[in-house]
Amino acid sequence: MITRLLIVVSLFLSATTSADDNPSPTTIIDNANASEWRAVTDANLMMITLATGIVYLEVNPELAPAHVERLRSLAGQGFYRGLSMYRFVEGFVAQGGAGDKDTDVPTLKNEFVSHSETTRPLDIVINEDDGYSARSGFINGFAVGQNKQGTQTWQIHCPGALGMARGNGVDSATSEFFVVLGQAPRYLDKNISVFGRVLAGMAHIQQLQRSPKLGQPFNPIVDIQFADQLPAKQRPVIKVMRTDSHSFAALVAARKNRPEAWFVTTPDYIDTCAMNVPTIIGG
Repeated sequence: MITRLLIVVSLFLSATTSADDNPSPTTIIDNANASEWRAVTDANLMMITLATGIVYLEVNPELAPAHVERLRSLAGQGFYRGLSMYRFVEGFVAQGGAGDKDTDVPTLKNEFVSHSETTRPLDIVINEDDGYSARSGFINGFAVGQNKQGTQTWQIHCPGALGMARGNGVDSATSEFFVVLGQAPRYLDKNISVFGRVLAGMAHIQQLQRSPKLGQPFNPIVDIQFADQLPAKQRPVIKVMRTDSHSFAALVAARKNRPEAWFVTTPDYIDTCAMNVPTIIGG
């Protein structure tokens, strides 16, 4: 049986439409064609198993290939087993890894920005000049910013974004990762290598302890794995709506101006980080 987890903003309203040509977000998602969904590849599907359950993430090697490969390699070695989510800053980030423990993991050259010699337009441009980037939108499901010329692209710090922590040196990241929590600290954009996002299971991160308790392990990481490191029969099937699809464009429009009868005023605007990409988990 397929369970649908629609990672969308909800006001617990009924899914009514004001007119056939002005459908609600729920109707748009439900009526999207099969071709407007894509399966997350096993190589890019990352799973963080915590005490309360599994957090599913998609990594993006196109933006930060070395950082993705570092996580993949360490996960394959079992590096994270028995480590912890040792830092939780309410409304900011949850951070995991070895913490203060000494490791021999080498540092990485930063991948703050992906450079291209030719202009690369976003699949969907949500905002022009959002204050942090000349334009922002989505590439293959990932919320990103770009310069005006389209020659520089970076993933932005939306809730659920996955990045690699670093020290003061720009090339000091090793193995410590973080997940952005409730707010969107966009001022961090282009200061840290960000290369993935949570697809489902954010509740397990939100349930982490805020501070250690006497006699209890502090937010242990049971394991981190990639789907292609599992036997084929154990690999999850996750689909996300294509952000270059007609349905996603319609969803953006419906989010900018909600058509449900409840709304009195609509802004004709939505923050890029508030435009969640619908996700389906099948089992």
